[in-house]
Order: sequence, then C-alpha cells, then structure tokens
Amino acid sequence: MAADRDRDARGRARQARPRDALGRPLPYDASGVEPVPEAALPPHETIAAARELIDAGRPFAAHEVFEARWKAGPPQERDLWQGLAQICVGLTHSARGNDVGAVRLVDRGTGKLQTYLRSDGPTYGLDLASITSCARAHVGPPG
Repeated sequence: MAADRDRDARGRARQARPRDALGRPLPYDASGVEPVPEAALPPHETIAAARELIDAGRPFAAHEVFEARWKAGPPQERDLWQGLAQICVGLTHSARGNDVGAVRLVDRGTGKLQTYLRSDGPTYGLDLASITSCARAHVGPPG
C-alpha cells in the first residue's frame, strides 16, 4: 500500500483529500467541498441528507451517505440502500459526461430497487418507482 494514500490503521480509505462537487480528488492544497460524515445516519436522516446533496449538485456525496447506510443497515435492506447509492453514482457519471457509465449504474441501481420492492421491506416514504423513472429519464434509455 502506498504511503501517500489516505488510510486508517486498518487500511480503509479515508476522505482526507479534498474533492470537487462531483467527487473527483483535488490536490491536497486545494479547497474542495465539505466532506460528508462517514458514519451511517438513521434511515430518514440518510434520505434527507442525500436529497439535500443531490439538490446541491453533489450526487457523489449522496452516494457516500447511502453507502454508509447500506453497510451499517440490516441485511434485508441492502438492496434499497445499495440501489439508491448506485443511482447516485449513475447521476455522477452523467454529470461528468460518462453517458455509458451513467446508464449502466442507473440500470444496476434500479434493478436493486425493483428487487427490494418485491421484498416488501420498508421504503421510508420513498416512491421507488418514481425514483427509478426519474433517474432513467435523466440518463437516457436503459442499456
């Protein structure tokens, strides 16, 4: 492992390097956007924080919020949080001009949400069908 990488004592990546609004790393002396907390938030707070980040043009940061929830949440909710995170990565790819990556990630994410809907798990007030439609409309037709 390279000594100049931002890692904790267990070797896990840390957010020490500044990033732009779309999650791209910047030089260490640059000013970037405020990083999001790495700790998982409760479900409704996760949704509210991610929504604010998306509205602010920061889908990559919203992905990080959803990712923390998916890793800390109950296994039966994994498809919900992972699907939402993947959709946010798709939106990030779209904003960065990577149309192929955008469609692929949105397809993966919406697939996870469709699987989750069949599980009859809690949606925490989210309209997953509308999220799926909106994300697909944003990035183009499915691949």
